[in-house]
Amino acid sequence: METLLDLVDDAMARFGDRPCVAMRLEDGTTTGWTYQELDRRSRAAALRLRGLGLEAGDRLLTWSPSAPELVATYLGAMRAGIVYVPLDLRMSKEAIEGVVTTSGAKHLAIGTGRDAPDPAAFGLGDFPRTTVDEIAAPPDPALEARLADVATWPRPRPQDLVQLIFTSGTTGTPKGVMLAHDNLLASNRTFHRIIPPMEHRIVSLLPLSHLLEQAVGLFYAMSVGASILYVRSRNPRVIFDALREHRVTSMVVVPQVLELFWSAIEREVEKAGRTTVFDALRSIGRRLPMAVRRRLFRQVHASLGGAFRIFVSAGAFLPPALQQAWEDMGVIVLQGYGATETGTGSCTTLWDHGLGTVGRPPEGIEMRLAPDGEVQFRGPTLFKGYWNRPELTAASFTDDGWYMTGDVGHLDPQGRLILSGRKRDLIVLPNGFNVYPEDIENALRIAGLRDSVVLETKPGRVEAILLVPSDAPIRATGDTLPFDPAAPPADVRTRLDTAIKAANASLGANQHISGWRLWPEMDFPRTHTLKVKRDVVRAWVRGEVAASR
Repeated sequence: METLLDLVDDAMARFGDRPCVAMRLEDGTTTGWTYQELDRRSRAAALRLRGLGLEAGDRLLTWSPSAPELVATYLGAMRAGIVYVPLDLRMSKEAIEGVVTTSGAKHLAIGTGRDAPDPAAFGLGDFPRTTVDEIAAPPDPALEARLADVATWPRPRPQDLVQLIFTSGTTGTPKGVMLAHDNLLASNRTFHRIIPPMEHRIVSLLPLSHLLEQAVGLFYAMSVGASILYVRSRNPRVIFDALREHRVTSMVVVPQVLELFWSAIEREVEKAGRTTVFDALRSIGRRLPMAVRRRLFRQVHASLGGAFRIFVSAGAFLPPALQQAWEDMGVIVLQGYGATETGTGSCTTLWDHGLGTVGRPPEGIEMRLAPDGEVQFRGPTLFKGYWNRPELTAASFTDDGWYMTGDVGHLDPQGRLILSGRKRDLIVLPNGFNVYPEDIENALRIAGLRDSVVLETKPGRVEAILLVPSDAPIRATGDTLPFDPAAPPADVRTRLDTAIKAANASLGANQHISGWRLWPEMDFPRTHTLKVKRDVVRAWVRGEVAASR
């Protein structure tokens, strides 16, 4: 195979009548397509996109919740040689305006339904657009007769672009990451080395606008004949119903989803009055083979469909206690690390998934640590550069061709990567000691706080900006806290003081938190990929801006 399209066509040929992509509807029913039907819809999509006047190399904006129709649109664009540019549903108006202008896109494929975006609200009211439902609709007889023509079109070359993904970044203007067929195909090969082929039934919660969900939850999934179910609801009860009905085996998630699921399980256990027994069984299960653990917790596994085996988590720090909790019940949690620019970076495996690490680079990917600890990668998964930004592309690579991630880490005694934080966020204390805020923020997560931003507020003083605990007994009427954040209720202050004390006890003397402030809203300002906008928090601390986004 030389291109991602080769992989797609191979999957269509091998798994033709198997279920491929489906959507769980609001009424609980499910509608979906086989591999054969997705093949048919994607060829119809390719013809319709060409019919809109789009040619090979043109850019197509896609802006839709995950759905089979969006998948068919992606594959149709790929068949037509059109570069798709995913917009995230959480993007700001300013970010979308920047992507539209920078990408030079000619058309918009937009989603439908209750959670679909409103183009007019984002300055795209007059932009040429077609719904993904129309693009991926069943072909009429005239179009059906032309489906075979798609096979005669020129095949893409390995170096041809598949998509432009504009990274959010926590500062600055989003950058268009150019990903070609050979990059994505190389990433797919690495996933086969991390997760060997098995029967996969996947429930997809992450948006398809993100590379992680595309690369693992779609392209890898198709290459092993998986059945993929899209669920848009974030209601744990609705999601658990979908997991059980689909008899899910594996999922791609971010740590927040793992926490959401685990909290739901703990609430059910507490409601049944079995917390003590549950905790005792976890302690026993930790010493047993995975298959035995699943039998030990068969009631919980029954609520998940009875076949759940693997979580693949990435995108943020995974608290070791949360990973351990799932693995106590026989669900392996793989932790991956990488950027849009790197594709696969490093990942734990089914055979080596130690707590607190992001594993090793898979075969075919090279990784090294620079003298200052920066993690750098080299290999075929690396992107082709930033769209129309040659100077920025050049500045992102070393003279000998290694991509500089800007992340700092170190290796544990087994050679597995442990991340410390971003180089640009480094705090240098007056005594010359280096402090990485993420090390402290991770200690606070382990101490029970959902998120924080650690800053040097004046020379030598390290403070934590904290969110109010998610289970605090408060009633907010919106984003803003219902009390003065400088004078929180006594129970909230006690919770935060206790967490700070626990975190400090686990940190080195030079890493200790000198004080804390409570962020005046229920959540931090975030990018569309849910990363905290640290510059906004810094400006708030300096009194330069209000907290509100």
